[in-house]
Amino acid sequence: MTTDAAQATAQPEEDQATASLPLPQISVPVPRTKMDLATLLGIIGSLALIAGAIFMSDSDASFINLPSILIVVLGTMAATSISFTGDELLKAGSVIRHSLIRRIYNPAALAKNLIALAIVSRKKGVLALSVYERDLRRDPFLGRAMQMVVDGVLPADIKRLLGQEIESLLDRHKRSASIALRAAEIAPAMGLIGTLVGLVQMLADLENPETIGPAMAVALLTTFYGAIMGNVILAPLAVKLEKNSKDEAMIKTLISIAAISMAGQENPRRLEMLLNSELPPSDRINYFDQ
Repeated sequence: MTTDAAQATAQPEEDQATASLPLPQISVPVPRTKMDLATLLGIIGSLALIAGAIFMSDSDASFINLPSILIVVLGTMAATSISFTGDELLKAGSVIRHSLIRRIYNPAALAKNLIALAIVSRKKGVLALSVYERDLRRDPFLGRAMQMVVDGVLPADIKRLLGQEIESLLDRHKRSASIALRAAEIAPAMGLIGTLVGLVQMLADLENPETIGPAMAVALLTTFYGAIMGNVILAPLAVKLEKNSKDEAMIKTLISIAAISMAGQENPRRLEMLLNSELPPSDRINYFDQ
């Protein structure tokens, strides 16, 4: 028996195994939006520890200085704005919002539903997916991907179109994260600049020794503020944004793989292997051998 004949014999056997499964119920898992307590509690906890260390000391030094705060905060904002366009800066508010309030996905549940859709497509044809149109449109990206399958778009075109959309998503998120990352780099530098300004003012008044100590304390406060703003707040937020972006890109990659597989009328068992190759080990599924 030739290789082609063997494949032709194996293919109907796979189809029979798939056809023996009942038509599945599709319930598209919609990502939940919730407060990211890890980020919020991390910021609050870090600031609380610093504040606690200050108040537990026996020193009478004041850690509040308005000019130092203005130099660090406003100076960081002004210097960061040089590196980006006006449109990107207008979206800076969403950087913080997407760090604190994010979409929670269930990759394993999504993968199971994608395989269920692939079984329907294999048994009844791609037009049968239109029955689930209302559920599919609960996730806009999934709805567009499945609509391409129903419309008979070629697998290569689906791969190209959805791939471009995923790349565009990653690019937008990367630019957003870069705003926070750039600000995290600038904040300590602005603190150092404020310290130099304070030192110059201190050295200009060396005739009065009583003012040297307080002036030095005020000068160092700007470095203190810059270190907190850059390393405790902005840098961790940038890292969290990058992680959230990767999680969302993985979900869209799963959908893209499934759409390409359905458009090519591939066996759902192969799709399961492809999805598991993208899923983290803890989320990998075993749909057909339950």
